[in-house]
Amino acid sequence: MRVLIVENNPDLGKVWAAHILRQGAEVSVERCEEDAIGHLAQNGADVIILNLDLERGSALAVADYAAYRHPEARVIFVTSSSFFSDGSIFAHAANACACLHAQTAPEDMAALVEYHGRGASAAE
Repeated sequence: MRVLIVENNPDLGKVWAAHILRQGAEVSVERCEEDAIGHLAQNGADVIILNLDLERGSALAVADYAAYRHPEARVIFVTSSSFFSDGSIFAHAANACACLHAQTAPEDMAALVEYHGRGASAAE
């Protein structure tokens, strides 16, 4: 399973990556829209953990690119705000499978990645 984490905070990205690596996944961490799209263009992903509050670029642009080029990829959005707490992210991103608070426990994030990535990696 290939996992892409797109997160402003490199320390948080590393924590999530460490938990997901324990499951045997390939994990990459990027910090902005441009780098995330570049990574997807070269490598693809089965699951994308995507911070809605990117400092550089648009998370929805990354999700749109993934939906077009890698329609099988599932996106787990994370945010520190309450803007999408009503579930409206699912109306904006067809590939959204979850929307979590950025303070979600790393082991819970890893479990969600495993759950949503299981079907993608079985299809390979």
